[in-house]
Amino acid sequence: QLQLVESGGGLVQPGGSLRLSCAVSGFKLDYFVIGWFRQAPGKEREGVSCIGRGDGDTYYADSVKGRFTISRDDAKNTVYLQMNSLKAEDTAVYYCAAGVLGSYLSWGQGTQVTVSS
Repeated sequence: QLQLVESGGGLVQPGGSLRLSCAVSGFKLDYFVIGWFRQAPGKEREGVSCIGRGDGDTYYADSVKGRFTISRDDAKNTVYLQMNSLKAEDTAVYYCAAGVLGSYLSWGQGTQVTVSS
């Protein structure tokens, strides 16, 4: 059974950094495209970043470009989201999801990121 578990969220001051992890189990990570999404209170879920299979083409939302970096370690079945220069507007629950052929099949439970002084 495909499962994803996020970790690494927490409270950080503006300008700080966090690294989120998405651990995949049940299947080999290299079968999937992995996406990171976030949802802030009262707002719709938005795509943050994703990384493809193989050579790992990456995508970033304009709001995080230059601050966030996505990477994958297929040997550890884990995808990371390095978040630098965090802003208050980055506060949200962050989710990872595994997808194939343009559809996301499974989602993690989410990890809270709060950026506040």
